Amino acid sequence: MPDVEIPIEKWTGKVKEVKLGGGGRKEVVVGGEVTLPFLAFEGSNPNPPRIAIEIHDKEPIAWPASLLAAWGDAVKDPGTWAKKAVEFGAEIICLKLLSAHPEGGNTGAAEAKAVVDKVLSAVDLPLIVLGPGVAEKDNDILPAASDAAKGQRIALGNCEEKNYRTIGAVCLSDGHIAIAKTPLDINLCKQLNIMLSDLGVPADSILMDPDTGALGYGIEYGYSINERLRLAALGGDAMTSFPIINHAGGEVWRQKEAKASEGVPDAWGNPEERGVLFEEITTSTVINAGCDIVVMCHPKAIERVKATIDKLAGK
Repeated sequence: MPDVEIPIEKWTGKVKEVKLGGGGRKEVVVGGEVTLPFLAFEGSNPNPPRIAIEIHDKEPIAWPASLLAAWGDAVKDPGTWAKKAVEFGAEIICLKLLSAHPEGGNTGAAEAKAVVDKVLSAVDLPLIVLGPGVAEKDNDILPAASDAAKGQRIALGNCEEKNYRTIGAVCLSDGHIAIAKTPLDINLCKQLNIMLSDLGVPADSILMDPDTGALGYGIEYGYSINERLRLAALGGDAMTSFPIINHAGGEVWRQKEAKASEGVPDAWGNPEERGVLFEEITTSTVINAGCDIVVMCHPKAIERVKATIDKLAGK
């Protein structure tokens, strides 16, 4: 039987590389792709997808018992939680400052700086810091987080249309990375990237967060948006050629199928394993769509996804 010739796609574009960390902190480089994920026969993608583990500045109140049990008392203190995340295979720590939400504690800049200092002192991994998602509040606390980590090149978000000038300026002044957050729309994503670029944020200091839905909650559309962004980048569109970050874990664990344990059909299966499977499948899906950083929650799902990445990469 004659050898089958594999068709090779010739791409003209390349995803930009972005380095997180430095200044005495471990460094992680993402991006740099010249072809679609795991297609080694088409070209070398130098940096595999990276696993970031989500931690909070306060004990979660909305997480299900099965997820909290996996972390134990570590969730009571962000520094301890960060150390535990390292044990569970984190390559990046993603700290969410949820206590700053106006309806969740309304803490301010001083508290944000203190928590960031604590996490930076606890571990030497690269850090992502996210505000509560209220633009006015993010503008208040993220500059303090930025100042605490000056010289250590963290990623700050969310940088949205409402507040991109403030967050972009902070990233410029302190040498950090802006996370450009948009709601599942390629045109909005490109527009925000253009505005950040016009502001002066360097191309190697932008991450895109185009969002996604969890398995059963719009994962097909999320996959499509992420994949189309990657296809556009490889096709030569400079304003889509930034690495992609995706919060697959958080999306999964807020859905009832991942949390419900009582009064549900037997066909739904074991509640503890169900949530893990939901996170594993959602994360594996967005990785195959082109995501460079996936933020995850459950240690068992993290272990499985890391093994999947190694297998797809041919290790």
